Amino acid sequence: MAGMEKEGESTCEPATPVLRISQLDALELDSALEQLLWTQLCHCFQNLRPGLLTPLEPELKALLQLLLWRFTLYPGSATVGQSLLSLRYRNISTSPNLRKSLSHRQKLALLLLTVGPRWLQERSHSLRRCLGLTSGAPLSDGFQKALRNSLAALSGLARLASLVNFLAFLRTGYHPVLAERMVGAQAVFSEPSVTRDVTYQYVNRELLWHGFAEFLIFLLPLINTSKVKASIYSFVLGGDPSGVGGARDKEGAWRECALCGEWPTMPHALGCPHVFCYYCIKSQSIANNCVRCPKCGTEARRLEPAKIETLLRH
Repeated sequence: MAGMEKEGESTCEPATPVLRISQLDALELDSALEQLLWTQLCHCFQNLRPGLLTPLEPELKALLQLLLWRFTLYPGSATVGQSLLSLRYRNISTSPNLRKSLSHRQKLALLLLTVGPRWLQERSHSLRRCLGLTSGAPLSDGFQKALRNSLAALSGLARLASLVNFLAFLRTGYHPVLAERMVGAQAVFSEPSVTRDVTYQYVNRELLWHGFAEFLIFLLPLINTSKVKASIYSFVLGGDPSGVGGARDKEGAWRECALCGEWPTMPHALGCPHVFCYYCIKSQSIANNCVRCPKCGTEARRLEPAKIETLLRH
């Protein structure tokens, strides 16, 4: 029937450009999914011998990426992150208004250009040993040096190409990853009418919470939590370290550090019935000029080794 679109093609007049932030968000979502799958895989082997997966870690990560490609990009021309943001890949070799899906060859090339460099980077030490670039190798020193320089130059060129591609992406808004530019894949909206719609209410809420979080990050290190805790204990116990409340549990006070709650190591005292591990109270005294006992609120007069009385019972 005339006018019917071919399978895997659709038209969009005009083509709506995808925001740069949407493409970067899709890459972050894909990376988070890969990390989540790797964490779940490691949890499956957590009760086995430690380091069991370490020798095969690059291959296992490549296998996970292969499975993701097989069940996401290969059948639908879209990664998981792109699907969440209503995006997909199109073949740029066609007309801009013709939304043709990637060919199988392009999808396979995108997989190899994505997984291959990561695997080579993680296996670089093993490959150098296989090529005889490590110490004690039978190859001559001149050949080893030339080969190492060549590999270093190749790695530098790859990173430079990625940097130039990202700068071009910031300017044009297309191909945030070099592999996409090489295979001819471009991110477009999965539906012609789909646009990124973020209300001002959502933006204001995000700005408010981000500002509040940054304020807390700046404020919390300025608060002396130990001093606040000691003041609360002093207020609750009445500020009388030598009173009934302090003497009532005097025997138990020698059995645990007033800071960490464990059996005191190299016990020291501040002049109150409580004892402290030497390293616990020393770190507190270095961080704060005025150190108080968190149990009774006694201000430190002089740090000295505690004299623990031992009762022998027959």
